[in-house]
Amino acid sequence: MAGRSRRARIGDVHELAMAMPHVTVGHGPHGNPIYQVGGRSFVFFRNPRPDAVDPDTGERYPDVIMFWAASEADKQALVQDHASPFFTTPHFDGHPSVLVRASRIGELTVRELAEVIQDAWLSRASSARAAAWLSTRN
Repeated sequence: MAGRSRRARIGDVHELAMAMPHVTVGHGPHGNPIYQVGGRSFVFFRNPRPDAVDPDTGERYPDVIMFWAASEADKQALVQDHASPFFTTPHFDGHPSVLVRASRIGELTVRELAEVIQDAWLSRASSARAAAWLSTRN
């Protein structure tokens, strides 16, 4: 992808997720895309939920995307910096995933977004698929 250091856009989420091997896209009850590998979600566009709200207005965020993380340590590395666009909510305590608002995706470069999506895919792909993909990266 040209311009991997440019600021990410929502279209990049879709493009990068679909670029991973063995990916299918399903849709939630409100048409929201759910990217899966081997029937396991790794990127999920959420519907507005009561756990992710604007702290000033109480309004539900309409644009939350969930990415799986490889581990709790990886999750914490993404959410511990308050300047980071990644966040979590108590609903996701103990769940290996991070959230980001689509409206803040431009705070990431395409390269950073690609790394998050690749890590999400690796955390959900079978060990054989993960090993095969990683062998092409060397």
